[in-house]
Amino acid sequence: MPNSPSEHGRSEHGRATGEQPAGLAVVGAGPAGLTAAVTAADLGVPVTLLDAGDRPGGQYHRHPAPELGARTPGVPHLKRRAWTRWEQRLRHHRSAGRIRYLPAHHVWTVLREAEEGGWVLHAVAGEEERAVTVRARSLLLATGAYERQLPFPGWTVPGVVGAGGAQAMLKSGLVLPGRRVLVAGSGALLLAVAASLAAAGATVPAVVEAAAYTAYADRLGTLAVNPGKALEGARLGAGLARRAVRLLSRHAVTAVHGSDRVTGVTVQRLDSAWRPVPGTGRHIPCDALAVGHGLVPQLELATALGCAVRRTADGTVALALDARQRTSVPGIWSAGETGGIGGVELALLEGQLAGHDVAHELHGTQLPPRTRGLVRRRARRRAFADTMAAAHRPGPGWVDWLTPETVVCRCEEVPVAEVREAVETLGADDSRTVKLLTRAGMGWCQGRMCAPAVAALAGREPPPESRPLSCPVLLGNLARLPGTDASGRGDPAG
Repeated sequence: MPNSPSEHGRSEHGRATGEQPAGLAVVGAGPAGLTAAVTAADLGVPVTLLDAGDRPGGQYHRHPAPELGARTPGVPHLKRRAWTRWEQRLRHHRSAGRIRYLPAHHVWTVLREAEEGGWVLHAVAGEEERAVTVRARSLLLATGAYERQLPFPGWTVPGVVGAGGAQAMLKSGLVLPGRRVLVAGSGALLLAVAASLAAAGATVPAVVEAAAYTAYADRLGTLAVNPGKALEGARLGAGLARRAVRLLSRHAVTAVHGSDRVTGVTVQRLDSAWRPVPGTGRHIPCDALAVGHGLVPQLELATALGCAVRRTADGTVALALDARQRTSVPGIWSAGETGGIGGVELALLEGQLAGHDVAHELHGTQLPPRTRGLVRRRARRRAFADTMAAAHRPGPGWVDWLTPETVVCRCEEVPVAEVREAVETLGADDSRTVKLLTRAGMGWCQGRMCAPAVAALAGREPPPESRPLSCPVLLGNLARLPGTDASGRGDPAG
């Protein structure tokens, strides 16, 4: 399959003809990836920036579809001016040939380049899924995160969407999931989603937060050195109060009503372990529910390459990184949500730190004095992220709001009863065994939606991501990998 002329004369196997490997390949053009690419290019590093999206910005800086004719994103948010400056610098480096930007390129695996000691990135490009290969001396992963969902009765009813999904609909599609939208789950994202929906004209009857905001009081020192974060939360809360949006902390949606469409939900008060308190249920009418329980770092490329991980304060798995954004594997850096969910400001700091360190490693450039300030600011933001994660960590009692019929794995339609039978009767004691016995996690999303729930029902922490491919790939592309046999099997880590 020949590639487009923009691929500089690559063969169908993607090998460059006379093209030198990039100094740095960056996967992901969100806040962390773009700032890392621009910073490295500022210091003379040739960069190839690959991103699955059509435009830079990631999930935070989503753009409306061009055919909608919107001049600016439909939802204003923080850091717009700063982001615009970074985009301008990207355009400058592209025109000067210092950054090669490849949008709509989804990297599905990375191999070690044995001969030259660098990395080979395999991607699919565009709707036709062209095979593209990129080589680089160093690698930076800024692959972001996806939403964590905890199932509950009725969560498959039409009109139930992810909290982040509702915000994405608004930013990229300029549409609302409903006219009366309840926002529920846990995490700092909920307030921002509710504010965006309300500003766009939706009626938001309540924000239903499963955690207790009083948990932040245990970390007053961290809040004191991050005054901007506290002010941001206060601003969002005050804006919601002006719109008469109720804030129900230590509550959860435990049932959705409606068959063809959401007509309302049942909300119950929770105890300190997130168990529903009997007799506290109340009915709230709505025609849509935006729900999410935080974010999960997207790590399949990193874990396939052997990068070490750590368990964060909210029970998710993130990459173990040093103060200069290096992973445990030499030649691989990472920035943004892959190191633990921390928000856009932290991502911008980590991208800059990583870009400086890559240039230092490749070209021997001196780390400028400002990097010390970046390290200190990063440490403060990371401490706040840890506080936030601890405050919103799901309690073990959330499984008590499940019924035997509640679907756990939506792809394979596996209910709670089948998972519990696998654990209690058939002896499954981890997610992998449950998967083999029930098919939970074998569907299209490969466990991204159901893994936390399956692990909780098995009495375990969610395991680190272990997916050899980060997206569906044509068998022809897989078969052309070096080191594969006729079936396409091989070692993604080289």
